[in-house]
Amino acid sequence: MTEKKVHFLHALLVFAGLFALIATGMFVLDHLLHVVLFAGVVWTALHATYLGFRYETIRAMMSSAISRALPAIYIFLLIGLVIAALMKSGTVATLIYYGLDWMSPAVFLPVGFVLCALMSLLTGTSWGTVGTLGVVFMGIGVAQDMPLYWVAGMVVSGATFGDKMSPVSDTTNLAAMSAETDLYAHIRSMMMTTIPTFVIVTLIFAGVGFGLSSEAGDSAQVANIQVALADEFNLNPLITIWPVVVMVLLSYRRVAAEVSMTACVAVAVVIALLFQDVTFQEMSQALWSNKAAETGVENIDQLLGRGGLFSMAWTLLLALIAIALGGILQGAGFVLALLGGLVAVIKRTGSLVAATIGSGLLTVAALGEGYIAIILNSQVFKKAYERKGIDSAVLSRSVEEGVTLLAGLIPWTTAGAFYAATLGISVLEFAPYALLNLLNPLVAIVFAYLGIAIIRSADKKIKN
Repeated sequence: MTEKKVHFLHALLVFAGLFALIATGMFVLDHLLHVVLFAGVVWTALHATYLGFRYETIRAMMSSAISRALPAIYIFLLIGLVIAALMKSGTVATLIYYGLDWMSPAVFLPVGFVLCALMSLLTGTSWGTVGTLGVVFMGIGVAQDMPLYWVAGMVVSGATFGDKMSPVSDTTNLAAMSAETDLYAHIRSMMMTTIPTFVIVTLIFAGVGFGLSSEAGDSAQVANIQVALADEFNLNPLITIWPVVVMVLLSYRRVAAEVSMTACVAVAVVIALLFQDVTFQEMSQALWSNKAAETGVENIDQLLGRGGLFSMAWTLLLALIAIALGGILQGAGFVLALLGGLVAVIKRTGSLVAATIGSGLLTVAALGEGYIAIILNSQVFKKAYERKGIDSAVLSRSVEEGVTLLAGLIPWTTAGAFYAATLGISVLEFAPYALLNLLNPLVAIVFAYLGIAIIRSADKKIKN
């Protein structure tokens, strides 16, 4: 049977059905996303079959997509091990203990935001930042009775900043390469929209933190938590900080994420066995499925009991189904048909930037992970930017603002599922408070319509 070409209206029908299924699963069927996404796989496969694709070909589309996502899957599993190891080594407890001394509720959000941004900028990984500093800040937030949705939004905002801007970030390099622009031209282009947003977000977090400080826990409660942590763990920072130091140094030297995370786990395990009175059996059990600590403070006990391979199972299964679904959408041509129809009607520069960002959101939601969405949108929109004489660094910037920034705000993407599993709070709860992720695309669109930060390919000057 000959395979038919996908038309725009057919692609629109497929996507409309998918989003209807997802909305039903999230808001009617009590967040049964795994089942709903499986139904989406069936729905999309039936349409691919109608186009003439054989079952073997459809299965190959799904398998190919999962194969491309294997590096992210490896990191999923390793982050579960990292969190459990950092809990048992006393690293997280130490950082919470000392963090409570110098991070008052009034400055917690802006300072935490800047620290997460710096760590992700140095290491180039939002996932590593969320899995280390993010977990610590959630613990401090629990101890200070801060609203955890604000804390998680702050962590994701800071972590994503570096993932987008760092020259050692995989998405930064991929976006520059896909749009065929110089890496540092890409970063300079992103600075034009991201730095103003960063300043705005820092000020908002400062204002919110000042308002929340009066509602935070009292000093006696904080002191009780510190005493409980000191009774349970050896909190010598010269010992317990080494797992994080090792991971940051290796990441900064561009050692593969899997290697740096494995080294972090190894160092943390040694510290737990030698300095935290943890037996080998307890350590092994924690690496599989950690259990609550026994400090006597319930919220802290639950936090310190997180991590382990099994803790990532829900997230990993969700990501695998979503990526398989994305494989069919891309392989059968539904994504290209939909985007091609949208690009054809774009006239203004502002509309082109807005469409690129919107398309990034649509494709990362459809495909479940950001790498293919970055490549695909760069390919689809490249000719449109060239026709308008706009430098490819604007294309790469817009792709990142639609994909890298927004991927973590979608529950079924690899990034969204990872953040939720790691921070222990649902995407829908923290997404409205991930201010950098939300405001940066809006700033970019407004700038584009005003003619600000639009680099022309002919003279490389910024049009004001």
